[in-house]
Amino acid sequence: MPSLPATPVSAELAMHQVQARAQEPKDKAAAKEFEAMFMSEMFNHMFEGVDTDPLFGGGGGEKMFRSMLIQEYGKTMAKGKGIGISDQIQKFMLQTQEKAKGL
Repeated sequence: MPSLPATPVSAELAMHQVQARAQEPKDKAAAKEFEAMFMSEMFNHMFEGVDTDPLFGGGGGEKMFRSMLIQEYGKTMAKGKGIGISDQIQKFMLQTQEKAKGL
């Protein structure tokens, strides 16, 4: 269980801080998922102009499964450091939650 701050604070503020810490992993997962989706869309536009190689390419199968491959590219990039969108989204989510609670 997370420890409460050492300085005297109101019980409402202390409870909010504990709840915010419990919410952080959910916010981080949602932010990472958003970044993965964003990266997939970027890759999708990048691959629009790339045709399958008629000699050594996968033909119709490659076209059919390309969207899944692009989706996995986005997920893989977001699992690492990504491009930093998830960090910004998570900060924004936390700020929005704090404003909604009036703290």
